[in-house]
Amino acid sequence: MKQERAIRTRGVILNAAACAFAERGFPDVTIVDIADRAAMTKGAVYFHFGNKEALAVAVTEEFYRRLAEVVRPALDSDLPPLEKVTGLLMRVAVSFRDDPAIQAGARLQIERPYISAPLPVPYVNFTQLLADLLGQCQQEAQLPEGARPEALARVLRSALFGAQHISWVLANREDIVERTEEIIEVMLPAAR
Repeated sequence: MKQERAIRTRGVILNAAACAFAERGFPDVTIVDIADRAAMTKGAVYFHFGNKEALAVAVTEEFYRRLAEVVRPALDSDLPPLEKVTGLLMRVAVSFRDDPAIQAGARLQIERPYISAPLPVPYVNFTQLLADLLGQCQQEAQLPEGARPEALARVLRSALFGAQHISWVLANREDIVERTEEIIEVMLPAAR
């Protein structure tokens, strides 16, 4: 019973931290801010997380856990590889728009210099996932002749994460789905 309550409490704190980091950024958020948002004492937060850096690490790890969860339905589908790629990109775009933990993780990647703790290495697994799918696309002649799946994966990753950042700055991510559709239209015209 105590363990279940501790897991729930940790989840509430993690969610509060994600929302705070997404809205205000790591440098401007305090443990008191997170405790207030979680409707807990500062001591309760410190019981579960030793400091703000530990919370940033946990939120970033949650970002990657959720990102994997978001793309899983596209990967598990019976669709052709190119449709899996577009489905994956669109699902990630929606999560950038709607999920505070995804928003926080993206922001914390940008704010890495302010966080005195090692965060997971960004983008590597996501890029490899895209490269693997694009390699399958190439095998099925769904890419133009001479296309390089690894290079296209890096460009798509950069376009998506860059688009979410620009969308965040200019439109509070309200247009990220449309910007991602543009990326697909321009970079993967065969997907139309």
